[in-house]
Amino acid sequence: MAEVVVAQGPAREVPAGTGGDTRRRRLLLAALIAASALLYAAYALMRLRAFRTGSYDLVIFDQAVRSYSRFDLPVAMVKGVHNGFGPDFAVLGDHFSPILALLAPLYWIHDGPETLLVAQAVLFALAIWPIWRYTERRLGPAAAYCAAGAYALSWPIAEALAFDFHEVAFVPPLSALMVERHDAGRRGQAAVAAFALLLVKEDMGLLLTGFGLYLLTRPDEQDGERRRLRDLVPRGDRRAGLAYAVVGLVTTWVCSRVLITAFGGDNDYYWAYGALGPDVPHAAAHALTHPWDVASVLVDPPQKVVTMALVVLPLLLLPLASPLTLTAVPLLAERMLASRFGNWWEPHYHYNAFIVAVLVLAAADGAARLRGWERTGRRVPGALPMAGVLAATLACAPFFAYRHLADPALWRQNERARAASAAAATVPDGALVEAANGVGPALTSRARVLLWDERSRGAPWVVAYVGRLEFPFSSVAEQRRRVGELEAAGYRQVLRRDGYIVLHRDVPDPW
Repeated sequence: MAEVVVAQGPAREVPAGTGGDTRRRRLLLAALIAASALLYAAYALMRLRAFRTGSYDLVIFDQAVRSYSRFDLPVAMVKGVHNGFGPDFAVLGDHFSPILALLAPLYWIHDGPETLLVAQAVLFALAIWPIWRYTERRLGPAAAYCAAGAYALSWPIAEALAFDFHEVAFVPPLSALMVERHDAGRRGQAAVAAFALLLVKEDMGLLLTGFGLYLLTRPDEQDGERRRLRDLVPRGDRRAGLAYAVVGLVTTWVCSRVLITAFGGDNDYYWAYGALGPDVPHAAAHALTHPWDVASVLVDPPQKVVTMALVVLPLLLLPLASPLTLTAVPLLAERMLASRFGNWWEPHYHYNAFIVAVLVLAAADGAARLRGWERTGRRVPGALPMAGVLAATLACAPFFAYRHLADPALWRQNERARAASAAAATVPDGALVEAANGVGPALTSRARVLLWDERSRGAPWVVAYVGRLEFPFSSVAEQRRRVGELEAAGYRQVLRRDGYIVLHRDVPDPW
């Protein structure tokens, strides 16, 4: 292992240079943030227009934030009805994410899912600022731009954008800000960012726990003398690390086991660790007494290994040289120790965006350590390793969600999208409608949307789709069977076009 020396206290600031240089850097950084936000928003809005988004999960968040904007609890009828919690179910009983209330005022400007997609684009892009600041202190401005670009074009961000909207939008900027502000000696500001993270999701305490473990590895420095990593942790960071770790664990338990139940949820709904035990105490005891079983779960199925490799390989394994990577470990382990919910360990979806900003920061820190930046105290050109990270990120782009940007159907509606638009237009304003997953986002701003699934909910309007497999069905044949059942129950076809079928029946609105 490379020998590394790190100083206690705030990271040393790189000289800012002339005022003109500072202004140019700020303008370039602002341009990078704006360009990233524009790319993210354009991609997400084109997906919405092309009917590539879904009621699960875009309509869930849309209904919840709309409820917030009306000063109600975040009720998502589509989630509550489909999952058996009832039409008045508040999503705080699914995931404890009260931070979503911050988006409610935006719905007073534009009431619709487009607002969420644009807000997510801006939030993701804002993480660039603390990533640039952190890297610039260690490796200089050129490396900082490379690190910021690598984050902006990273596959976890692309995959999150390709899965509509989620609360993860808040995590990259807040997690990067927490690390960067603590590194800059602004411990109070770091604590504020950490507190905000706890409002994002019930398991964000694990991110704080990991950050606490990282702080417990920081080296000591007394009377200006630098000490090696094997020496004692500075007292201030030891106390802060212990506080972060304890607060993170306690809040994760309280949010997962108490608050979710208080809002009408099932605190065992997401328990996915049956291979280790039926609950936390049994799983923890099993892990301590049978550690080989833990190792076995981490590699079964092999897709877990693939995903874990993918999160560090484009970063040229540099996070492995930095203890800052400990920040991401508990959150990653939460997913990889699961024995069900296969989406958790896939490279697709939004889950890897929870840790990508921290890992980019760890890559910058690892590069600085391996190059001996802190040991020499001199300006060492640090752009090369981060330029390599940026190049690897660009090489990965065609294999993940950004490849869809080359699909003409994304930016120009094809016949399927036009048929979906026609089907949505058939449903009157204010109606209760059971809509196929891909059509719900087009209706949610003007109708009350339920998910078209295996059970009839008695809605007067149904928009079905039999052109190809649609969530939550297991086959197209099952979708066609459901249409036949609805017609047998008295629904009549109002429109049929390119696989989309609009059905209507004159019945009282059940809700």
